[in-house]
Amino acid sequence: ESEMIGSLAWATATSGNLTNADRVRFLAPILRITAQYTAGRLRLALGLRSPRAGALDLDRLVLPDSKLAAEALRECSETLTPSMQQHSLRTFVFGLALANLDQVRLDVEHLYVASLLHDIALEAPTPGRCFAVVGAERAFAIAQRSGADDAAARAIAEAIAMHVTPGVGFERGPLGPTIAAGALVDVAGMRLWDLDPGFVQAALARYPRLAMKRH
Repeated sequence: ESEMIGSLAWATATSGNLTNADRVRFLAPILRITAQYTAGRLRLALGLRSPRAGALDLDRLVLPDSKLAAEALRECSETLTPSMQQHSLRTFVFGLALANLDQVRLDVEHLYVASLLHDIALEAPTPGRCFAVVGAERAFAIAQRSGADDAAARAIAEAIAMHVTPGVGFERGPLGPTIAAGALVDVAGMRLWDLDPGFVQAALARYPRLAMKRH
């Protein structure tokens, strides 16, 4: 179980490189996600949004300001381009809104930190190693340096390692699937139909896309 594909242990051992058998295992969740996406985009086109739309009051949302949160924000600001910095913040607010909608209990500070760091190695990749694996390792070191206990550091790193795994579930906690959900709203419009359009527009105004699609 400790070597479950996509887990931190698996990622560290393999650098995130998939075997042919791994690729076959991902076909089913990829097809399921594709079907959900197609159906959801059709609902959006027809104006059939979820009657129980997720939203946050961004004016009342207090961002975590612990030493760990501040260090993650500094690392995000100094490492990523402005476009990716804003994506990281949108990942947090979209993920949190969906978690609230789905009644998923999680540590908001850990979600904030993991969201800020989930793409920390994307723009400067390490040859032969998945960016999510490198990002997980960096996040683990940042968390430990900031005084987080081992369990918290490992949960954040695990979530980052797993967030690109197709069909990632809650077997290893809520952070990984929540980051994946928030990022997929922003990158592909996945589950956009479950979010209140006014909230989405407010999030885009506060954390602008800055030509992210082209970037």
